[in-house]
Amino acid sequence: MRRSLFLPLLAAGLFAVPAVWAQQSGHNDAFVRGARSDSRLAQEVRHQLVMLPYYTIFDDLAFRIDGSTVTLMGQVTNPVLKSDAGNVVKNIEGVTQVNNEIQVLPLSPMDNQIRRAEFRAIYGDPQIGDRYGHQALPSIHIIVNNGHVKLEGVVDSQSDKNLIGIRANSVPGVFSVENDLQVVPGS
Repeated sequence: MRRSLFLPLLAAGLFAVPAVWAQQSGHNDAFVRGARSDSRLAQEVRHQLVMLPYYTIFDDLAFRIDGSTVTLMGQVTNPVLKSDAGNVVKNIEGVTQVNNEIQVLPLSPMDNQIRRAEFRAIYGDPQIGDRYGHQALPSIHIIVNNGHVKLEGVVDSQSDKNLIGIRANSVPGVFSVENDLQVVPGS
């Protein structure tokens, strides 16, 4: 499976920041959601995080910049990813402090089964997989925590978001599905 990259700058509920999108076309790059990320520091933080070798579609990394302090957030399946993210951001010129608030998801054979089943349900559907799954950096991330699924990423249309939600809800053994996919037409 290809490593995938997705880095939202969280704004919803946690920060009073207008939601402004900056992304590359074709879902071939990670995107940043939140405050405008035109600064060199934000671009460098984003770049360093997307280059992490253990980052997959089953992880969700996010960051917020406040002056020269970077706060890392999200959820990851591999504890090494949390420490690596903190270490690479710490070494960026202009960063004086890193608050690593990344949550490491619990080890669970059941969650691993759900991850695989969700992947097959979502990316195995030709309407979804052909458009979102065969890219270097798939834009749909599947976060599973104790049987609860959260979908993160960007899609081209509301109908794609709805279809992916339906496919995610069809997986047996899932307690709930939270569809946080963002619709960004023509992305």
